[in-house]
Amino acid sequence: MKIRSKFDIEGMTCSGCSSRLERKISGLRGMEKAEVNLLAKTMHVEYDEDVLGEGAIVEAVEAMGFSAARRTGQKTDVRTKYLTSGPTPDSGAGLRKMRSRLAVSFAFSIPLVYLAMAHMVGLPLPKVFHENFFVFSFTQILLVMPVAVVNWVYFTRGLKNLFDREPSMDSLVAIGAASAIAYSIYVMFAASIASASGMAGDIDPMSMDLYFESAAMILSLITLGKYLEERAKDHTSDAITKLIRLRPDTATVLRDGVEELVPVESIVPGDIVVIKPGQSIPVDGIIVEGRSTIDVSAITGESIPVDKQAGDHVWSATINQHGYFRFRAERVGDDTTLARIIALVEEASASKAPISRLADKLSAIFVPAVMLIAAATFVVWLLVGQDIGFALSMAITVLVISCPCALGLATPTAIMVGMGKGAQNGILFKSAEALEISHDVDTVVLDKTGTVTEGKPVVTDIIPLCDMDDNEFLTLAASLENMSEHPLSFAIKAEAEKSGLRLLPVEDFRALPGKGIEGTIQGKRYFAGGPILLRENGIDPTPLVESIQRLGMQGKIPFNFGGDGKVLGIIGVADTVKRGSHEAVADLKSMGLDVILLTGDNRFTAEGIRMAVGIDRVIPEMLPEGKSDVIKMLKAEGRKIVMIGDGINDAPALVAADIGVAIGAGTDIAIESADVVLMHSDLQDAVTALKLGKAVIRNIKENLFWALIYNTLGIPIAAGVFFAAFGLRLNPMIAAAAMSLSSISVVMNALRLNGFKREK
Repeated sequence: MKIRSKFDIEGMTCSGCSSRLERKISGLRGMEKAEVNLLAKTMHVEYDEDVLGEGAIVEAVEAMGFSAARRTGQKTDVRTKYLTSGPTPDSGAGLRKMRSRLAVSFAFSIPLVYLAMAHMVGLPLPKVFHENFFVFSFTQILLVMPVAVVNWVYFTRGLKNLFDREPSMDSLVAIGAASAIAYSIYVMFAASIASASGMAGDIDPMSMDLYFESAAMILSLITLGKYLEERAKDHTSDAITKLIRLRPDTATVLRDGVEELVPVESIVPGDIVVIKPGQSIPVDGIIVEGRSTIDVSAITGESIPVDKQAGDHVWSATINQHGYFRFRAERVGDDTTLARIIALVEEASASKAPISRLADKLSAIFVPAVMLIAAATFVVWLLVGQDIGFALSMAITVLVISCPCALGLATPTAIMVGMGKGAQNGILFKSAEALEISHDVDTVVLDKTGTVTEGKPVVTDIIPLCDMDDNEFLTLAASLENMSEHPLSFAIKAEAEKSGLRLLPVEDFRALPGKGIEGTIQGKRYFAGGPILLRENGIDPTPLVESIQRLGMQGKIPFNFGGDGKVLGIIGVADTVKRGSHEAVADLKSMGLDVILLTGDNRFTAEGIRMAVGIDRVIPEMLPEGKSDVIKMLKAEGRKIVMIGDGINDAPALVAADIGVAIGAGTDIAIESADVVLMHSDLQDAVTALKLGKAVIRNIKENLFWALIYNTLGIPIAAGVFFAAFGLRLNPMIAAAAMSLSSISVVMNALRLNGFKREK
């Protein structure tokens, strides 16, 4: 049986770690899929339980030097789970430990660098260090030892990876720092031998060949870079963390007629929850008493507060603004809309876009290549006559500056920020692949009902053609339609109720299949139906013709009324276009996308909607199963298709498209059929989703470009290619600082996505 599980992983320091772990776990017998998320420190797996067990997975992870613990999410409250296990700066023991390492590293590295280099720049130094090489060198080794010990993880993990023939960034750091220390110790022994042999004059020049300070600063700066990188990466999930913090810890529940303040985790379905002005709503439910205005922006991205009353749904993490109400808890814990959003975003962030796999492949071959380049650098400088100290310094610089952290961070940081920003605006990408594909779409196919239009017919035109005014005519029409079961007749009755009109009693009502209805009101016979019905009852429908044609061209359905031997008038009913649909279509077209409308309506109605929103092409009279055939036909033409629908009736078409977008899914998220879920029923959010996809992929490409350019330019300079011509040479300490800054710059560039604005 196939099992899906999630593990929390500790001990990963770079993309090389996550890539190696992913390859190792993916290769286990019975493992169908494994995806490791460096930023969230998680691993999502799918495996055959009959072949592979959870214990074997944990053992495989631990064998690589990491720790793994299965995430048991279904019984844990989402707020507690996320805020305590997420990468927040103050909650991670790993980050606190890194902060301690950093403090110790610099506490010993700074005096070490001063001791090693003060005499080179004319700074004061105690005389004993000038006169005695052994005091000078032994003091340095004493200072470098604490730095090496607190950063021992680089050596243990890096050398283990090297012996396992899967070198990582830790391997580069370990070899670089160990080489500097080992060579410096060799110099100390050489000085001791020279002193014992009476060649004291050869000792002083050897002070220039000690690289203890380089080793210490490499370890310190790499740790500083990792610390700043971790702090910066925390902000990639800020949008989700802020959303979660909106949900309170406690709530007021009505039990046995008494209000009790209880932990949110103790709320069960059926509890009556009391909400007062200014309070956050703790769980999902339905209002049973009272009314209010609620800020739902955290869930749907909708900026304008929404009025709610008895019978309406409310969602956790939304904020009550003014009124007092009570609601019945329906979904609690991991079943709430908030929890489902978090689960969806976490799963999507853990997935890999195709462009991410390219970066993983580059990282996998990059480290071995760098080690070969470093070895070649060392050998070449020896062959051209440089001393071993110079050659070693060049090789160490190549190792340190080439760490592929920036390359590995380029994609996941941008994806996580993009996912979080989307969730903050009510846009949920189901996978990173959907995010990337959204960058390439060229055709947008729109469902009509509920997507472009409201999906609720309303009266649009009241046209009396007799001596009645609008209210008199509407009263008569609504009274007659009140007896009808036609689905559109409800729009006429609703219009009368909205106008406060009192309906008249109807006698001898008859429904005439295929023709219309008739009935007697205040002793007179009235009819509602097509021209044929009116003509059969002695009423000339000619006065209606012009209005029928005009309404039909506008996509409206005409209801014709007659009685007392004459035409009374016509009422137009239509599924009205949503506010903002016209602007959204214009935005899609301005992005160079071909927009097509699919609808089951007749050609006249479809043409009316097409013209109303500015779409160039409409395909009318489509059954749900026919919509997926249209998608397949368009894909056969070589198009990249995004299908936008309600996620229920349009499920086949959503699945058939390259990207399926479920719009207005609300609390009933259509994640089975859609790749992207829009919480707010606004077509403009689809525009935002596509623009966000483009922004994320553009950001990833920027990150990859700068990471590759950095390494492409940095390695030759570090290897000393320009030394002979220009005297250009990098110190290993400078290389370590540059490597750390490159990783931080990639993360900071990804954080620019936090400035992305939702389309209004």
